[in-house]
Amino acid sequence: MCHRKLPTCIYLHKLYYATSLLHILPHVLKFVCFIDTDIDPDIVDMATTDSVQGVDDVRRGAAGGSANSVLTWQGGRCEESGEESSWRGKGVRVFRCEECSRQFSQLGNLKTHMRTHTGEKPYRCEECSRKFSQMSGLKSHMQAHTGEKPYQCEECSRQFSQLVRLKTHMRTHTGEKPYRCEECSKQFSQPGDVKTHMRTHSGEKPYRCEECSRQFSVLGNLKTHMRTHTGEKPYRCEECSRQFSQLGALKRHMQTHTGEKPYRCEECIRQFSQLSTLKTHMRTHTGEKPYRCEECSRQFSQPSTLKTHIRTHTGEKPYRS
Repeated sequence: MCHRKLPTCIYLHKLYYATSLLHILPHVLKFVCFIDTDIDPDIVDMATTDSVQGVDDVRRGAAGGSANSVLTWQGGRCEESGEESSWRGKGVRVFRCEECSRQFSQLGNLKTHMRTHTGEKPYRCEECSRKFSQMSGLKSHMQAHTGEKPYQCEECSRQFSQLVRLKTHMRTHTGEKPYRCEECSKQFSQPGDVKTHMRTHSGEKPYRCEECSRQFSVLGNLKTHMRTHTGEKPYRCEECSRQFSQLGALKRHMQTHTGEKPYRCEECIRQFSQLSTLKTHMRTHTGEKPYRCEECSRQFSQPSTLKTHIRTHTGEKPYRS
């Protein structure tokens, strides 16, 4: 390892060493005093080499002038102008990932980033053994065990375990939708919603039912569908204790108790509690008859009417006096 002493900056009047960075052979740091050379830090050459360049190379390659144009990594205050200058403060990124060429201003950040390539997860939850690539991820996860929710929405007082979830939730109040579909320009508040929406364009259905092989584009739809096989009905009416497999079905059922009829026919102003009932009713105005008898080709506007008609062919008489 080279222990060559770096010269003193004539403005900072201090002596600095770069020995702490000399072990990072793939990366070269050219320490330039921005006050002395007035050089734009964004255009300072961050070349790659097998060893740290000598001071003479630094002078020629970056400063192009002063023989004492060397800046400390940590930075300092100029006694002439009173200004502070540092590499980090100016956003210079000198550590490059050899896998994807992404750059970082701190070595620790590069090391953390490398785990996205290696899959390393050194931080383990003692409660459930789940592993994480970052300590911050483990800390956020631990709140799931403790129930801690330190982040509160100032609009509705709802609490969250993670700051990022609070920020996402805030879009329900602000109406912000920063994620846009490149196909149809529809906007969404969450990136996951865009990804799901894109399947309506691609036709992708990655979620398959193991019982009947039916496929779905959204995982939630598969979970709901699985209840048709398991018979699970997790949604219960508090008025009559009737249970439903879907929340939407429970909401529609509740209208039978409240008497609410939010769906109005624009032709005759008749109101209905359910949208499906309104759609069926609309056929009395349009004359549409989508249900057809396979025996005689007669058509009907409602499935129940077709079912009754079929009995004229089968001779079935379910209602006996």
